[in-house]
Amino acid sequence: MANILHVLNGDSTWNGFKQTGIDGDTLIWREVFSEGPLFNDVSSAAFWEARKAWITETFNTTPEAYQHDVVDQLGKLNEPYDEINLWFEFDLHCQVNLLGVMMLLEQMTNMSAPAVYLISPDSFPGKDDFAGMGELNGSQLEFLYDNIRVQLTEYDFSLATEAWQTYLSGNAALLTEWLDGISFWGNLHLLGPALQAHLKRLQLNKSGLNYIEQKLVGIYHSGITTKPEIYKAFWIAEKIYGMGDTELDIYLDSLGKRNLI
Repeated sequence: MANILHVLNGDSTWNGFKQTGIDGDTLIWREVFSEGPLFNDVSSAAFWEARKAWITETFNTTPEAYQHDVVDQLGKLNEPYDEINLWFEFDLHCQVNLLGVMMLLEQMTNMSAPAVYLISPDSFPGKDDFAGMGELNGSQLEFLYDNIRVQLTEYDFSLATEAWQTYLSGNAALLTEWLDGISFWGNLHLLGPALQAHLKRLQLNKSGLNYIEQKLVGIYHSGITTKPEIYKAFWIAEKIYGMGDTELDIYLDSLGKRNLI
């Protein structure tokens, strides 16, 4: 019997996954690579120390909690799995996390690398406003597993490596050139739209605000001024970013310090 690992994009997906009959161990990915410092070598201790320092400074958590919830879980990727399934969605938050996991697998695995599969939905039958796998139950996740799972190829990993390095550059012109040069996305067909959304974060207006900041200022000045209402309004308009409350708080706190909201 195959030795299988499922890398889930968060605890909300895990809640539904527990209801499935899908075999295998699980690793819950509790990182947010779309924010904060990143380096090319995801497998290095320095990478995770930098992430730990930033996460604990930015969010309401401790170094010990980060070590337990994130770093200690990564050891599973060193175990001799025959197959690894990556469950990540369409939004920028998930797609950058997916790139990071793929880089980690590239940098960690030996010659007997496991088969790697991707389950990456951008919609679900009957759900007009699909927001993510966290809203699906066990049978619905099984439907995705049976119908959209694809095996990632060498091309996909090469493309992911290019995308990761371009993303790390933080350079809008470089990202634009790279996106324009890709004619075939392989099995990473949701990566392009997510990185187009990221490109808008790199482009500033005359006031020095990026797209997300401009949207949040606009929401605030439309009369929506409480955080829960702002979160909801941003989510409805910009679900491509996949940003949770704590991530939006980074932008809102920054805007507040500049007296823009």
